[in-house]
Amino acid sequence: MAAGSFPVTLTRVTRWHLKHVDHLLWAQDGVISRRQVLDAGGSDFDIARMLRRRELTDVHRGVYVSHSGQLTLRQRHWAAVLAFWPSALAHVSALPDPPATVVHVAVGPGRNLRPLPRIVLHRTPDFELRAELDRSPPVIRLEHALIDVVCGDLRAKDVAAAYAVQAQVCASRRTTPQRILQVLATRQRVCGRRTLEAMLADLRDGACSVLERGYLHRVERAHGLPRGERQTRSTATGRLTYQDVYYRGQGVVVELDGRAFHDAPRDRDRDALRDLAELSRSDLLTTRVTYGLVFGDACRTAVLIGDLLRRRGWTGRTRTCPTCRPALALTG
Repeated sequence: MAAGSFPVTLTRVTRWHLKHVDHLLWAQDGVISRRQVLDAGGSDFDIARMLRRRELTDVHRGVYVSHSGQLTLRQRHWAAVLAFWPSALAHVSALPDPPATVVHVAVGPGRNLRPLPRIVLHRTPDFELRAELDRSPPVIRLEHALIDVVCGDLRAKDVAAAYAVQAQVCASRRTTPQRILQVLATRQRVCGRRTLEAMLADLRDGACSVLERGYLHRVERAHGLPRGERQTRSTATGRLTYQDVYYRGQGVVVELDGRAFHDAPRDRDRDALRDLAELSRSDLLTTRVTYGLVFGDACRTAVLIGDLLRRRGWTGRTRTCPTCRPALALTG
């Protein structure tokens, strides 16, 4: 009976570990590592057999996928993380809508690792604290990853790109400017900390795009215009919309139109309907300001907005900025 029981025991063990491997493949988008197969009770002979039967295909050394076709982006993410385990997606790969060109992976400091094609390694201080290893796939906490990306943009002197990526991530509602500021306060060495704090404060106050932040600093604050309310709710069209800048005391709305989002006829019709509805139902006058008026002609734009606000009750006066005199001369 002992001789007859041996195959039963072996079959039971084999089925158990292969079933666990199947579960891992399902949970990890069809990607698995040699380490995981061995931890599940398998062996290198099992891996060789699955490779021979084309149940698995090599991706990196010791990392396999359950098909022979092209990898999806999530499978590339899993393969990169498993290839350098313990590791986690980092930098832009940890943000919403990551690029498909390369995969950024964070690992602990001091590890001696061989680079792999199309994978960028980031040796990360406090890796264990920043990484969310229970995520699928494991990832650096969003706020930390965003700060890393923004610091790279600031080192490259690309403030517009730094602000745009923060606005995009916050618009996804996966984090908030306040939460990013809280994480920023826990980090010791951050490139451009004061600029980053200022940008996050602007986002928190409602300047939700590069254009809106440009209007806030280059037009409104630089020339002493009254402080407008940001992202004010409106139902004038019968559905909820948001006004970019609302000067409540003067009944003036400034809509900041990035060209990429307002070129189609349908978009222009929608904008015209909003302007007409605001004027007819709440007597709010809407003016539209473009990138060129903010980044190419901010001083003249400020003078004209100031004149408009004064005609509707504002008693203040615009002030000049260091670049104003040529613009004011041309306006006059």
